[in-house]
Amino acid sequence: MLLIVLPALVAAVLYARRAATLRAAGRPVEPWRQGSFAAGILLGTGGLVVLGGLGDERFAAHMAEHLLLGVVGALLIVLGLTGPVLQPVLRRFGWLRALGHPVLAFGLWALNLFAWHVPVLHEAAVESAWVHAVQHSLFLGLGVAVWLPLFGPLPQPAWFRNLGRLVFIIGVRLVGALLANILLWADEPLYDVYTATDLLADQQFAAGLMMVEGSLLTLVLFGWLFLRAARESEEAQRLVELGAEPERAARAAAARRSAELQHRLESER
Repeated sequence: MLLIVLPALVAAVLYARRAATLRAAGRPVEPWRQGSFAAGILLGTGGLVVLGGLGDERFAAHMAEHLLLGVVGALLIVLGLTGPVLQPVLRRFGWLRALGHPVLAFGLWALNLFAWHVPVLHEAAVESAWVHAVQHSLFLGLGVAVWLPLFGPLPQPAWFRNLGRLVFIIGVRLVGALLANILLWADEPLYDVYTATDLLADQQFAAGLMMVEGSLLTLVLFGWLFLRAARESEEAQRLVELGAEPERAARAAAARRSAELQHRLESER
């Protein structure tokens, strides 16, 4: 239990201290972001605490833990991050910026996902509390990394615009669907470390959870991307009407710097 709760408490305290520092400096973190970060910590940690015992007995419960921690919880945590919040961390550990690159983040996340479902590693995590803690840390850390290119404050490559984001979302969905189908259509249970009465049915239920979660999340992400593209198109058109070159207007809209460019254009007028 300590291996679950202590890291969450440390992360929550550090975030709260940074938010207080920024508020005192006149750069407060939006309340919805603070709430999102707290919800991510509570959801991920709460899932591990509530399902912890059952997760050692049933693969479906173990899968639910990982979905809450490494997908939903990680997404909520990323939504709570801003550039100023991350500044002290990035100043000390600058190499973490690389994890926000879409290619590296996607590759590490996919590799980690499949690696922990190799029977020998998966069963080791169930049987050893320390291996399980490493598994949870990697699921959360690389879950955060895979959402950073879409929702994080780190700069992204010029090619990673809405089309790139669409391909990225589809890639994440396909990887998850591939693993879920392997689990669903296996002729026999892949893991014999669980104590469920019907191990194959338990494995198929776990695969079903993964497929339903992936489908719902993908629909939400598609909706978000559509709204984002519509907003960027509208902002870019407004900047063009003010005299900006189309490419410059598109870049400013994509980087969420439309207001800054608009003010500059109006000043030049």
